[in-house]
Amino acid sequence: MKIICIGRNYAEHAKELNNAVPEDPVVFMKPPSALLVGDKPFYYPEFTQDLHYEGEIVLKVCKNGRHVQPEFAHEYYNEIAFGIDFTARDIQAKCKAKGLPWEIAKGFDGSAVLSDFVPLEQVEDSKSIHFSLKKNGQTVQQGDTADVIFSFESIIVYVSKFFKLQMGDIIYTGTPAGVGPVQVGDTLEGFIELKDGNKQFLTCEIK
Repeated sequence: MKIICIGRNYAEHAKELNNAVPEDPVVFMKPPSALLVGDKPFYYPEFTQDLHYEGEIVLKVCKNGRHVQPEFAHEYYNEIAFGIDFTARDIQAKCKAKGLPWEIAKGFDGSAVLSDFVPLEQVEDSKSIHFSLKKNGQTVQQGDTADVIFSFESIIVYVSKFFKLQMGDIIYTGTPAGVGPVQVGDTLEGFIELKDGNKQFLTCEIK
């Protein structure tokens, strides 16, 4: 099982971090040990002083494939979840300043918080999925997948050029504007709007 992540996939988020809007998807990976499921608490790492949340829609790959063609890309996922991509922003900045990879800022244990998956058919419009993140009861991020730079299908096509997609792989599809720091004692809540209304998908307490 691979955890594939897409960075800078919402223009406003790229701007808030003073990053250029990419011409191709920005891809990075997290190891399986990064997964945090079942609403388990997240323990603030000792190696960072600037930990940020990034709320995202996550896809589950449902069939194997490489070099997927655009007309078939929609067949490679049929479930979604809410995820939080935790980022040690200070560590990331140090690595980027030296021109070094920044996996240690993104792939540490527990950095990929994940809710349960639901069938894609439970959303009103699979091309326009509304989602949000609350911190301590206040909405800090609101996203609509209609605003992505690279569609889910484009991501599938691009990633499969480099990595064979396998059933059970998960893809974090990028975060909208509004990312920010968390502290010990904070509570994060993720929501996805379904046909039957807004539904809370995960709760993550920072310990």
